[in-house]
Amino acid sequence: MYLLAQDTLNGAEGKITVTRDGRITEICGMKNIKTVAGIQTSDMKTIGTRTVQKKANGVTQTGTGNVYFGSNGSNLFTDMLLQYINTGVMETFDIAITNNDPTASVGDQVMGYYGCMLTGEIPLSILNDDEAMLNYDFNFSYTKVNRLKAFSDPVNLGN
Repeated sequence: MYLLAQDTLNGAEGKITVTRDGRITEICGMKNIKTVAGIQTSDMKTIGTRTVQKKANGVTQTGTGNVYFGSNGSNLFTDMLLQYINTGVMETFDIAITNNDPTASVGDQVMGYYGCMLTGEIPLSILNDDEAMLNYDFNFSYTKVNRLKAFSDPVNLGN
């Protein structure tokens, strides 16, 4: 058995929402977003073997994305950065990422990321005569993640 091409997911099919101060905003103008969880480990050595074992001891939770400059997502991040610059308060927010390719039989997946905080650089102004569509990369961290809805198994498999 194998997965049929019709059940692979189109990366542009879905949506991203941000919850900030209780307000839910669907983000338009996002080129991509990706979240990862990096497992942290410690080495464990014992007498009698040269084998170095690994023990899990934590996880880092981060995300990256790219947004078109001037979109509502770009404005949202600029507002958060300016608030931090002017008040010293770094706002947290929640993100929901939905994969939903109507041509695939696996349905939707919805992942929720909570306690998100911008990290790294956020541009305040951009001019570039080599770019027809201005955009920039951004980074964030999160403290909690939940799968709100899982993909289903494919309806048909190849033989």
